[in-house]
Amino acid sequence: MTPACLAEAFSRLGLEDLWRGAMACCRSWRDAATSRPALFAALDLEPAFASIGADAAEWWTPAFQRRVDAMLRSASSLAAGELREVRVRHCSDDALTFAAERSPKLSILSIRSSPSVHDLSMLTVSSCCRMLTELDISYCYEISYKSLEMIGQNCPNLIVLKRNIFNWLDSSEHVGIVPDDYLRDCPQDGDREAIAVSKFMQKLKHLVIRFSKLSVVGLNAISGGCKELEVLDLYGCANLTLRGIQQATSNMKNLKELEKPNFYIPRSSFHMGRYGHWQLYDERFQTNVFQI
Repeated sequence: MTPACLAEAFSRLGLEDLWRGAMACCRSWRDAATSRPALFAALDLEPAFASIGADAAEWWTPAFQRRVDAMLRSASSLAAGELREVRVRHCSDDALTFAAERSPKLSILSIRSSPSVHDLSMLTVSSCCRMLTELDISYCYEISYKSLEMIGQNCPNLIVLKRNIFNWLDSSEHVGIVPDDYLRDCPQDGDREAIAVSKFMQKLKHLVIRFSKLSVVGLNAISGGCKELEVLDLYGCANLTLRGIQQATSNMKNLKELEKPNFYIPRSSFHMGRYGHWQLYDERFQTNVFQI
């Protein structure tokens, strides 16, 4: 079978079958695969992560990060500029920078749960990957509002942003898996991030910020700047009130789906001094406040 025919056959394989099957079979098959960069236009590891179910402690180790980095580097090299979709977790600054510099056509980037990714590598993404339409930086605590500003300024086609953080109200499901110090260092500047989104990502249609610590100030900024929003997910945003959400979203005419913070938080979970007096506490956390 000719290399061209082999490459055509390989185009019908899934990611795992291509990488661990065809390319590992023999040199001629590997050469046939690498002769067609379009075969490597997407690196989507999410199905593999999802098949495991819950998060795993092993994923938060340097050894696992090196494995993900190796795949990201290889995919970006083999794609030869044709890489358009990346969905990984636990990658590093170095690998992300390497991939971004070689992927001008990248449109979808998901690097959730990557504690070693910082603003510096996101600067490279913003300058090299200007065709981005979707970005997921959930659980990446070293990425700040500065990255949101840079991405917004340089990637005008961005319509989907996901910026979730771990449940800081009850982190028990993550204890023993996610490092304790990482859980404690969850982003505190929800309003600054919201303001950055409102100023520089005004074409967004889909925004997911679960458990963000933004207040009504940040939400008002989003409602004023992101007029084209169709989906807004505020689940777990405990600093918001039902009244504040209703007022902020009343002028979002394109909004089709709104996920509200819908849970009850017992008084025993907080110290009385958190808000200064019980009246404000009760206004925020009474049972019926967060009913959809």
